[in-house]
Amino acid sequence: MTAPDPDGLLAEQLLRLTRRVHRIQKRHLEHRGLGITPAQSRLLRTLAHYGSPPRMTDLAERLEVVPRAVTTLVDGLEATGKVCRVPDPANRRVIRIELTDDGRAALRELQGARRSAAEEILAPLTDEQRAVLGVLLDTLVDGPDAGRGHRTVGP
Repeated sequence: MTAPDPDGLLAEQLLRLTRRVHRIQKRHLEHRGLGITPAQSRLLRTLAHYGSPPRMTDLAERLEVVPRAVTTLVDGLEATGKVCRVPDPANRRVIRIELTDDGRAALRELQGARRSAAEEILAPLTDEQRAVLGVLLDTLVDGPDAGRGHRTVGP
């Protein structure tokens, strides 16, 4: 008989939680009828954080995907009027990706869907448990110093 593997169990729990989060977010997106996939949603959120319209290669780096994947996402979002390709004013050969008014409106809807999904997922936790979870997740995502100074836990 082999000894239990606590790290393996935690890894499996994290994977199951990730799949559950994706399922719930997808359901909330579908409920709002936006016709936007989770990957397109991620691209819109990333695009919104740029001060000026980025190049597709910038988006690919930020999203940690191959440039072809960004092209496919942009094609789909452009077809529905959420983004548009614009020439760079300094170099007309460079194409940048810009959010449209429809894209910004969709982003607001997406934020509502994400908030609803988060409320559903976190419903079983108390405020204190949520705060602890936030610190733990910061530490896992950003490294050992991430939880310091971001959130406070307890009295």
